[in-house]
Amino acid sequence: MRYVALLRGINVGGNNKVAMADLRETVARIGGEDVRTHINSGNVVFDHRGRSPSGLAKKVEQAIADDFGLQIRVLVLKASELARIAGEIPGSWSNDQTMRTDVIFLWDDVDAPDVIGDLPVRDGVDEVSYVSGAVLWRIDTADRNKSGKGKLVGTPLYRSMTIRNVNTVRKLAELAG
Repeated sequence: MRYVALLRGINVGGNNKVAMADLRETVARIGGEDVRTHINSGNVVFDHRGRSPSGLAKKVEQAIADDFGLQIRVLVLKASELARIAGEIPGSWSNDQTMRTDVIFLWDDVDAPDVIGDLPVRDGVDEVSYVSGAVLWRIDTADRNKSGKGKLVGTPLYRSMTIRNVNTVRKLAELAG
């Protein structure tokens, strides 16, 4: 079965540095096949037999701890789940000079429609919607400094999510498809 692993906090701000070639080897060592990474922020697409996404996440987390000495949270999705989430992003939402769109992937402990009420959404600035497994967040670039999204950092909720921009999510869905 095809999976996508999203590593939280890899190669961000010079912290938790992991070379993608080394990460591919780590995932292959635990039984991953046809392992591919996308950009340098901890996105791994791979095949694996006989595991649940949560079981694979634990296995990848342990392998990263063993190989790199890092305690990194990993969210593993079936390729079909990532495709479903990517398919729910409105086609007009982009990540370019005029608009910033992010997909906030949620761990099970916060994955529920009412998570929207815990987000620092600013009316008239942030456009936010929940889809099972994620929150889609769109901001006009001109309003980026007015957005409440920056207030997420450091909150307990922030530790139960990992964020990718829409371009990355669409590319991962394509690679995993």
